[in-house]
Amino acid sequence: MIAPIKQFYFFIALSAGCILSCQSCSSKKEDEAIILPPKPITIEDKQWAFEATPAWVDEFDYTGLPETSKWDYDLGGSGWGNNEKQYYTNSIANVNVGDGKLTITAKKESMSGMAYTSTRLVTRNKLDVLYGRFEVKAKLPTGRGTWPAIWMLPTDRAYGDWPKSGEIDIMEHVGYDQNNVHFSTHTEAYYFKINTQKTSKKLIPDASTAFHLYRVDWTPYAVRGYFDNAMVFEFVNEGTGYKAWPFDKRFHLLLNLAVGGDWGGAQGIDDSIFPQKFEIDYVKYFKMIEK
Repeated sequence: MIAPIKQFYFFIALSAGCILSCQSCSSKKEDEAIILPPKPITIEDKQWAFEATPAWVDEFDYTGLPETSKWDYDLGGSGWGNNEKQYYTNSIANVNVGDGKLTITAKKESMSGMAYTSTRLVTRNKLDVLYGRFEVKAKLPTGRGTWPAIWMLPTDRAYGDWPKSGEIDIMEHVGYDQNNVHFSTHTEAYYFKINTQKTSKKLIPDASTAFHLYRVDWTPYAVRGYFDNAMVFEFVNEGTGYKAWPFDKRFHLLLNLAVGGDWGGAQGIDDSIFPQKFEIDYVKYFKMIEK
C-alpha cells in the first residue's frame, strides 16, 4: 500500500505544479499583452473643408494696444526653455497697432536682467480651438539674432508638458538664414531635441520686405502647412496615439519675436540691427466643417 500512496501524492503534486506553471504562463502572457503598443488605427481623410467666413478675425483696423478681448501676453525673461535673451513686455513700445497692422518690436535695452525687450502675444483663454484653419499675413524681421514665430500650443496640456502635448509652428524664421522660412510640428515621438521633428522649409526671397500669407489647415487626418497658399508641409495622423499625434485637443495661437536662443542665436546676435519689427497685417481663424 505504501508505493501506491506515494505515487498518488506524487501525481497530485505534479498536477498542482503544472496548474501553477500554466497560471504563471497565462499571467505572464497577460502582462505582456498589456505592454504591447496599440495597433495603429486607420484615420480616414474625409477631405474636410473650412467655413468661408472667419469665426475669429483681427484685421488691426484700430490704434493702440492689441484688443484685450482677443489677445493676452506671456510676460517675463526666463529664457523660455531656449536660452532666449529678451524680456517679454506688454508695453506699447514693444507692441502696438496702427496703420492697419500689428507691430511687434524687439529693442536692444536691458530689463530685469535681460539685454533685449520684445512681446509674445497669445490667444490662450481668448481663442482656444480644436481643428480649423489659421491664416496670418506677415512681414518678417531681418538680421542675425532675430527669431520670429507664428505658432500654436496646447491650452490644456492633456498629455503632459512639452513636447508631449504637441506644438505646431506655422512659421519660424532665424535672421542669420535670411528668407528660409520653416513649418514644423513637435510631439513626444517627433521633436527637434531627438532629431525626429517633422519639418519643411521654403525659400521666400522677400520674406522681410513684403507681406506673405502663412497658413495651417488642421483636421483629424493631418496638419498641413501653406505659404502663399502653396502646400509646403504635411504630417498625417498615424493612428498610433498621442505620442505621435497629440493634436486632438484644444490649441491656441502665439505671435512673438524672440532674440537669440538656441536656434535664433546659433550664430550670435548683431546688436547693430535693432530695433527690429515683426509686422502682421491680419489674423483669421476659420472653423472646420464637420463631416
